Amino acid sequence: MTPAARATSVGRAAALSGVLIGAGTGLGFVRDLLVAHLFGASADTDAFLVAWTIPETVSPLLIEDAMALLMVPVVTRLLARGDGPRALVGTALPRLVIALSAGALVLVAAAPFVVDVLAPGLAERGAAVRCFRLTAVTVVTFGVAGFMSATLRAHHRFGPPAAIYLAYNVGILAFLAGLSGLVGITAAAVGVACGSVLMIAVQAPAFVRCLRASPAAPPAARERDVEPRIVLLAVAPIVVYTVTRQAQVFVERFFASELAAGSISHLNYAQKVAQVPMVLSLLIVTVTFPSLARAMADGDTARVAHRIRQDLAVASAMVLAAAAFLIAFAPAVIKVLFEHGEFTPDDTRRTAAILRVYALGLWGQSAVGLAARAFFAQRRPTWRPAAFIAAGLAVTTAIGAAFAASAGTLALAAANAAGITLAAVLLLAGLRPDVAPVPLRRIAADVLRLMLIAAGACAAGLGTDAVLGAGTPAVVRLAAGAAGTAAAFAVLTVLAGPGPVASWITASWHTAGPSGALGRRFRTDSGETSDPAHRTDDTPDRDRPARRDPPGGEDPAGAAGADVPLGRPLP
Repeated sequence: MTPAARATSVGRAAALSGVLIGAGTGLGFVRDLLVAHLFGASADTDAFLVAWTIPETVSPLLIEDAMALLMVPVVTRLLARGDGPRALVGTALPRLVIALSAGALVLVAAAPFVVDVLAPGLAERGAAVRCFRLTAVTVVTFGVAGFMSATLRAHHRFGPPAAIYLAYNVGILAFLAGLSGLVGITAAAVGVACGSVLMIAVQAPAFVRCLRASPAAPPAARERDVEPRIVLLAVAPIVVYTVTRQAQVFVERFFASELAAGSISHLNYAQKVAQVPMVLSLLIVTVTFPSLARAMADGDTARVAHRIRQDLAVASAMVLAAAAFLIAFAPAVIKVLFEHGEFTPDDTRRTAAILRVYALGLWGQSAVGLAARAFFAQRRPTWRPAAFIAAGLAVTTAIGAAFAASAGTLALAAANAAGITLAAVLLLAGLRPDVAPVPLRRIAADVLRLMLIAAGACAAGLGTDAVLGAGTPAVVRLAAGAAGTAAAFAVLTVLAGPGPVASWITASWHTAGPSGALGRRFRTDSGETSDPAHRTDDTPDRDRPARRDPPGGEDPAGAAGADVPLGRPLP
């Protein structure tokens, strides 16, 4: 495939994925809007959000992070050598279902105790226990959905995985609309359980087709790829990393449960808005992760370094531009989205203040997701990301414990932003010695420049808001503010000179090369070169086994990431 075709394939995959993810995110917003309309920010919504901790935790663990970071490289290696994932699926999936079912039953039985641990000061404990038991089913359904999603992504079939949250939110909305008048907030928990089943259903046809189309692995390969001890050693650091990262939410809700009723809900509504640009910024990272895994498998660390810098530059620009807008227009954003029904102007004021603080940590959230993928794309399991995230969690906990009682939810939002930003800096600093020759000084300069540009764009947004005045309808202020902030960001980026934008272009050119040959000698931005000496293994080119292509001469999974077949998106 030519470089132009590669770029087109990746672009179309990202575009189609973006449409599906955007639809799922949009329905997620509708879900949150409906909950806010029906129940406001109250003791009932606090109770549901404690139960929401289960799907909120198992989603990154079993769909977005741990499962993907484990399964995509494993299946990619199987495809790269011409084997299929049938043996892996036949051995690992039944065991996974049994283990997760046991975990779900434990959560159902221990629901009262777990609720008391998560939120000791909760007002509506009974509703929380009831919702907690219903959402426990997601431990099983998310696990199966995540297994399917990772397998499909490794085959570069990104469409069905991209649709899972669309299906999930359809189920939640259906039960909220139909049952909320009868069972109250419990309707949302019933919807979570049923929506999670739809996540499996939407992927099942493509998953079955992948298994039928792939060749069976030789007996020796089957034993090697599904050996339980190897799988456990590989997954343990990822699980610990993911749970530790999610523990930031546990810390927030633990301290917020001792504050006024509705505090957990205010934090949640603000976080949902702030997460949108972060999720969209990681879209490109999800699409390019198979490519990163293949570069790691090839031992081409210079190519890995270019991929990391390019993805970080794109993600940073996206989240910092969004942060500038959110800080400038948080009150209007929350008013337009939530202020109706049971959601009051006071709820808007409290949620908007939290959103402005959360926005300060958006870059850290995005950078953590990017850097962690680079660590976990390696063959050897690594505990470094978990250690770095634990350091950030310690900062979050310390700030929350010290200031939650006096500063309330704003202190908890600031603790979140500070902790995740520290973790991001530590992860990025650890890339060079542990992963690839990443040009840390140039990355730091790129990010700092983008932060200054974002600060200028935020000032322009605040100026636009002041000119329009409080009497202007909120929707008009948002439209004019988005245009003004985006224009200021673009103009300041151009005025800042060749920096991050130039790095995106050069990184793209180096990744594909004018001849389309990946892995050939080229000079990195840090002055190093890509040659056999950069590879993570010591096997000379002449001693490397010849790559085995499947029948028909097709590249298995598009060189495991260099190409994305047309029409295949992501979650």
